[in-house]
Amino acid sequence: MPKQIFPVDGPCNRAIIKPYCERVKTLVTPERFEHIVRVAVLADMIAVANGFDAGERQATGLAAVLHDAARDLSTEEMLCLAPPECEVERQHPLSLHGRAGRALAARWGVVDERVLEAISGHVFGVPRDNRVGMAVYIADVCEPGRGVNHDIRELAMTNLLRAYQRAVDAKVRYLRSRGKEVHPTTLKVYEEIRHPT
Repeated sequence: MPKQIFPVDGPCNRAIIKPYCERVKTLVTPERFEHIVRVAVLADMIAVANGFDAGERQATGLAAVLHDAARDLSTEEMLCLAPPECEVERQHPLSLHGRAGRALAARWGVVDERVLEAISGHVFGVPRDNRVGMAVYIADVCEPGRGVNHDIRELAMTNLLRAYQRAVDAKVRYLRSRGKEVHPTTLKVYEEIRHPT
């Protein structure tokens, strides 16, 4: 009997999202797809815990399913879908996979800006008024398969913004601790959430 990847009530069992799940599954490795599943389930749990309405919850599920759609494409395909916009992206083409995923989603007919922004923003961050994007970003950073950031996962069930602040902070600290350059958009988000106006 084949292993059931999605829980019965998981996002990929929703009629609107299911076709996108099938498309993504053809583009990524089995391991990546399992990560995507975990992110989608966790993002949905975060959405429910934070009182998202039906539209926000649907958008969160779709964005989570699509967030890594371009992650396993070749560098050439990524560059074609999302030409670099800064030096960090030129030096690290893999950082383009969020914007490349957004381009794929748009080609596949996704028009909800919350979803598109969440897909591109799961790499660098989203504005704090995009609850869908925050939920996906958090879920990507702390899904159980990563084995880290359990505290962020717990916090996300009671305080979305605080969990998002902690998730962005964790990413910036991680990159800096390894001597890696932080993307300008991530720095902008980092400063905005640390010093809200």
